Amino acid sequence: MEPTAKRAGLTREKVLRAALALTDRDGIEKLSMRRLGTELGVEAMTLYHYVPNKSALLDGLVELVVSAVRTGEDAARADWTGRLRDLADSLRTELLRHPGVIPLVATRPVGTAAALRAVEATGAALVAAGFTPVVALRIVNAVATLVIGHCLAEAATTPGHPEPPAAALDLADFPALAAATAAGLGTPADHDARFTLALDALLTGLATTRP
Repeated sequence: MEPTAKRAGLTREKVLRAALALTDRDGIEKLSMRRLGTELGVEAMTLYHYVPNKSALLDGLVELVVSAVRTGEDAARADWTGRLRDLADSLRTELLRHPGVIPLVATRPVGTAAALRAVEATGAALVAAGFTPVVALRIVNAVATLVIGHCLAEAATTPGHPEPPAAALDLADFPALAAATAAGLGTPADHDARFTLALDALLTGLATTRP
């Protein structure tokens, strides 16, 4: 290991957390090994002792976010639908905490052991409830896809949306939309209600597939 790295006290986790902080602040499109090295006070080449390439760095960001997800192991969530609800709620919380990483989670398969633990724990609970492993993982994927899609729509700082919001439209010709907007459509409370509605509908439907 280079002396510079030793002096900086770097570890893989420290590098990944610095990358996550940089992404939270400036967006994933601004993340580079050079900028990350500057943040940590080392040359970019030093970082390759901890992450072999940019792809591994991105996988590490997915790992940090997904590995923080709770999977409802407590007794109060012993039922399989409760486990799925805990997974969904916790995943949404983590994604909205780090909106710059949402596109990565949406497009990069979970590929590290730490990130796979949440998937495995929930899948195993479904298998214990009587689902086959294939169906169990399809269900976990369906719930995760719902959460990720909702968060992509809900987050205001994902890449590709740097411009300020457009001026409000005249809704005179759209009475249903106007009434919904007046009732709070698009507010944080509305995001919560829409998420709960979609998750409830999905879990109700999934319940009919139980063996």
